[in-house]
Amino acid sequence: MTLTQPDVSVIIGAYEAMPYLVDCLASVEAQTIDHARIEVIAVDDGSTDGTGEYLEEFAARAAMPVTVIRQDNSGGPSGPRNVGLGKAAGRYVFFLDADDRLGPEALQRMVAMADENGTDVVLGKVEGVNRSAPKSMWGTSVGRTDVFSSNIKFTLSAQKLFRRSLLEHHSMRFDESLFTGEDALFTMEAYLRADGVSVVADHTCYYLVGREDGKHVTKSGSYVLRFDSARALMTLIADLLPPGPKRDVLMVRPFLVTLLPQFGPRYLRDTEEVRRHKMELARPLTQMYWNEDVARRLRVHERLRLHLVATGRQDLLEDVVEFVRAKKEASAVLERKGRRLYLAYPHFRDAPAGIPDSVYLAGPREARTFPGYREDIVGTFVQRAARKVRRALPARDGAARGGRAAAA
Repeated sequence: MTLTQPDVSVIIGAYEAMPYLVDCLASVEAQTIDHARIEVIAVDDGSTDGTGEYLEEFAARAAMPVTVIRQDNSGGPSGPRNVGLGKAAGRYVFFLDADDRLGPEALQRMVAMADENGTDVVLGKVEGVNRSAPKSMWGTSVGRTDVFSSNIKFTLSAQKLFRRSLLEHHSMRFDESLFTGEDALFTMEAYLRADGVSVVADHTCYYLVGREDGKHVTKSGSYVLRFDSARALMTLIADLLPPGPKRDVLMVRPFLVTLLPQFGPRYLRDTEEVRRHKMELARPLTQMYWNEDVARRLRVHERLRLHLVATGRQDLLEDVVEFVRAKKEASAVLERKGRRLYLAYPHFRDAPAGIPDSVYLAGPREARTFPGYREDIVGTFVQRAARKVRRALPARDGAARGGRAAAA
């Protein structure tokens, strides 16, 4: 009998996953793709609630091949995923968390999308159940895109279809030294190394389930772990991309999603010692990667807080965070016949503070919501044209390819 390579290896890392595991595995059984085309590799990471026993019961009756591996607790999701990846035989792999579930046509649609377009990563539409889920990238299905010209950089969870040859060629594995953000590191690297990314937006492929008991496979971690995650992602981006617009586009993600929340409402509850420590942890990251091109891509209150962090102005930061926490609206200051709009958050044009006006300058997208603003069409056109020219420079493209090759 000739063994046929499966299309998809579904890798499930499970820790204390009952009773959510029941619906998770049922969603795998309900897949419309031929069961002969998939295999399941489930790794019980030292559970004590019957997770391992239920996986073995499932393996004994399932219509598709199921491999169950039971091991001592590793302390995080990376270990089980890496173990599963090492056993995978499919052309593609899909990482399924044990408390989530698949949409019925998920694997069939994602495999078809990858095969049709020759892409290495496929994102399937995600829907939150008792929790939020990313939304900005599901407007329409896209056969081929990349991380620079889409919003996929804002969904870096591991629950995607990856071409296994891509992962093996670059020896890609999850970083077991990280206890949060390990999936962001893995997925961003896959985006950057991939020969194209596809998006399936017309079918809910993944249900992201919020557990009622508050437990999740991924540990929330302390603020120090969040800075570790941001540092790792920024370092990866810098290693694979030279300085320039492409790097700046991607640096927005760790600054906005990982770093900025540390200087949001929770900052007001921090002790003075923790506040100083956060500033110390942020300092090397802002010195290396914070610049005007990253800053201008953010909204004013986001830019202002990170500017104060980057310049070490802890004395001014609390006022701004309190203003944002209270959901106050900054007054608009229109100049140049309505073509320039500043948002007067705390310390705007306060001489002792010395914060440049440019920090408070609203970009066109943010400014359009204010009555009286008149967009400078000519200026915007010139800026966009200049950015396109910079991106098209042969030297820049050559350097980008050289950077990726060196990192490979």
